[in-house]
Amino acid sequence: MSPMRSSPRRPARWYESVAGVQPRLFLIRAAGVTRSNRVPDGYKASGVDIAEADAGLRNIIARVTATWPKTGFGAVQLPIGYFANVVDIGGTGLALCTDGVGSKAIVAQMTGKYDTVGIDCVAMNVNDLLCVGAKPVSMVDYIAIDRADAAVLDGIAIGLAEGARQAGVSISGGEISQLPDMVKGFDLVGTAIGTVALDRILVGRDIVPGDRVIGIASNGIHSNGFTLARRAFFERARVSVDHVFAELGHPLGEELLRPTYIYVPEILEILDKIASVKALIHITGDGFLNLPRVAAEIGFIVDDLPAPPPIFDLIEEHAGVERAEMYEVYNMGIGFCVILAEHDADSALAILKRQGRDARVIGYAVADRTKSVYL
Repeated sequence: MSPMRSSPRRPARWYESVAGVQPRLFLIRAAGVTRSNRVPDGYKASGVDIAEADAGLRNIIARVTATWPKTGFGAVQLPIGYFANVVDIGGTGLALCTDGVGSKAIVAQMTGKYDTVGIDCVAMNVNDLLCVGAKPVSMVDYIAIDRADAAVLDGIAIGLAEGARQAGVSISGGEISQLPDMVKGFDLVGTAIGTVALDRILVGRDIVPGDRVIGIASNGIHSNGFTLARRAFFERARVSVDHVFAELGHPLGEELLRPTYIYVPEILEILDKIASVKALIHITGDGFLNLPRVAAEIGFIVDDLPAPPPIFDLIEEHAGVERAEMYEVYNMGIGFCVILAEHDADSALAILKRQGRDARVIGYAVADRTKSVYL
């Protein structure tokens, strides 16, 4: 997600600030074409006020961008709205971003299992840093909790440490706030930093028609869309976290708590060995509408997606939402994308296979000033 965002969607996006367009998602099926360029109905029904959040975020952005140095030390390199931002610290690019686990924390509370959400917190941040071409270095965490519980905090710390190990970063500090009058349960957020050469920042400026999109498998729904998922299962279907759907074969809570994959080792190897990487895309909130966040005026045809894992079909069924909405809320089985020249696709796939990742070419870039995505 971006260094400043409004969950679950980002109204102030890179593509709006650069191209002044609103990308759309077209879900192409035998029966016709469904166009989606609206706030998902499922989130409206879940009590998330997108319009008010949009207005508030616009005000915040207007005020905070006034603090930016224009040039020299501390100069901000990107508009607000990309996955991470970069500042100039004496000729070196310091990449930074912040993100949290959202209402996935509620599922952790419901199951009494706290040792994986820390992995999610690390993943949501380091994966975003990768998107600007940065190598993640360190992060800090913030835990807001209604009351201190040593066992809960230890479980969270176990996950944070494991996530840091997987990402090859340190956790160099943090904060715990006990807020019994404000918080019910806990909230977990992180802020991460990394480094990138100022002339190697990736934002997708050089994408051209024909460039390939490689999709790397996700580990379930990762850390987005939990407001809608919780409504689908716990309010509409009225099942518990212990319920076993036949399609899953294990408890629902276990499925929902699958930790977000951390893509750092394989993406850093691809960046090191393949020069034609044009953009890196973390498929989080907004689903496949993350693809047109790139700077180039380009669209995407995504014509070879794998079948979504069963959890997504279950959410769609019990939430009563359209398939098009699912693709603009969830990752639908693809957690990260690499956009690169066609001639290097096989080399990137070989690296991903060696690193143990399930990946394939899922589509390609096309000339499209509306920056739409065709599935």
